Amino acid sequence: MFTELCNKIFDQSIADYHLHNSVNQSILNPYEKAAIEHLLYLKNWIDTVQWHLEDIIRDPLIDPVKALEIKRWIDKSNQERTDMVEYIDSYFLEQYKSVTPVQGASINTESPAWAIDRLSILALKIYHMREEATRADASAEHRAACQRKLDILLDQRNDLGTAITQLLEDIAAGKKYMKVYKQMKMYNDPALNPVLYQAR
Repeated sequence: MFTELCNKIFDQSIADYHLHNSVNQSILNPYEKAAIEHLLYLKNWIDTVQWHLEDIIRDPLIDPVKALEIKRWIDKSNQERTDMVEYIDSYFLEQYKSVTPVQGASINTESPAWAIDRLSILALKIYHMREEATRADASAEHRAACQRKLDILLDQRNDLGTAITQLLEDIAAGKKYMKVYKQMKMYNDPALNPVLYQAR
């Protein structure tokens, strides 16, 4: 199943990141650029770096100048994340371009790639909740509470994986169809953000 491939690559990306555990390290994507695996790995790597940037910026003692620098980095990362989702949806549009929707075919609330985006974030939650559930210097109560949360996250990943699989099967069968809207982000666009265009 495609979701099993996603989970495998997301787990690989997260494990690779934590070999050095630095937001400044370079990505070493092991997959060919033309392969969907390359996009999935890159997508999760962006998510993983941003996860740790979000941790860093919450340090109550962080230097304000450093905090602003990281906020700008997070903004850039959010745009890259959106771009990756759109690239993955382009892959699916190409995969299913010859499918003719049946009469009464419906549209989904989100595209396959946005659902896969949630699967990538779940992989990060699972990794870090597992860390907390097994942290030697934490209390037994903390570990037990985190284990309960981990169990829920694992169940959620199974349910989301099943839902994505069903969606892809329905698109392949013509029961659902894809309609992708490019994200119309305004705050990064100097022509659309009034703070930016009024400053010119």
